[in-house]
Amino acid sequence: MQEKSKSWLKFLSEVILLVLLFTLVQYALSAGLVNQSYQITLTSMCINVILAVSLNLINGFTGQLSLGHAGFMAVGAYASVIITNFMDLPFIIGILGGCLAAGIAGFVVGVPTLRLKGDYLAIATLAFGEIIRVVLQNIDYVNGPAGIVGITKLTTWSWLYWAAILTILVIVNLMNSSYGRAIVSIREDEVASELMGINTTGYKVLAFVIGAMFAGLAGVLYAHYFYIIKPETFNFLKSFDMLVMVVLGGLGSTTGAVIAAIFITFLTLALQKYAAMRMVIYSLILIIVMIYRPQGLMGTKELSRKTFARIWGGKK
Repeated sequence: MQEKSKSWLKFLSEVILLVLLFTLVQYALSAGLVNQSYQITLTSMCINVILAVSLNLINGFTGQLSLGHAGFMAVGAYASVIITNFMDLPFIIGILGGCLAAGIAGFVVGVPTLRLKGDYLAIATLAFGEIIRVVLQNIDYVNGPAGIVGITKLTTWSWLYWAAILTILVIVNLMNSSYGRAIVSIREDEVASELMGINTTGYKVLAFVIGAMFAGLAGVLYAHYFYIIKPETFNFLKSFDMLVMVVLGGLGSTTGAVIAAIFITFLTLALQKYAAMRMVIYSLILIIVMIYRPQGLMGTKELSRKTFARIWGGKK
């Protein structure tokens, strides 16, 4: 009974902390204390967290090399804009529609391609991302390569913050469940998992679909904040950005993905004047990480209450 009370107390304290952080930023935004540049950075940070955490589910926890995450983001973005701007339906319907469309795309791509492994899977997912981009460029209904402009700005700090929190919570709880243990077993030894009776293809498709849905969510939030979306926005370089975050943070660490997403967001802000050098610096970061810390910043570890207790001199 005492342990249950402690658990509820810790849960309540975490909720209060999250609400306090949200309220603090909301007040700063409402009071005009945050300029436009930092508002865009804050938006990009939340979107990058969603993308990095969702891709980490596929690349990190499941051990599948996917390079088509930007394609799922594009599907979610375009589907939501069609629902909100073209059909004039509420934003929540646009969010659900974008996530559903991206999830269906993830299923359609995942079922045939996730039987592949390694480089073959990477090539297949990369091809999917490029197919989506080229198809969007040739659809007149969404204005082809010119993209859709004048999108209603519906994304707010509330949507961004709680969407990022929801993404983290869903994936953390998934990985702490029996499904998560099955997913990790595929990464560790797929053959042994199959021999133990685990439906490896099914679990890989599950992870792929969930990751795709959250990528679609990121696309929805992106489209309804930046007013314009173009097929070129969701090219291979966008997927590469996400891959850098996952590898830098540590394959298999949600905490690492969040930290890396925040770091890359601020790095991008710092390199705005040197846009041509951005990909060079990203590549150098990857090379340095691969040489000196191939497991990434966090490896497969997570920050927990025990970690903070050790930092502040508490009990283990």
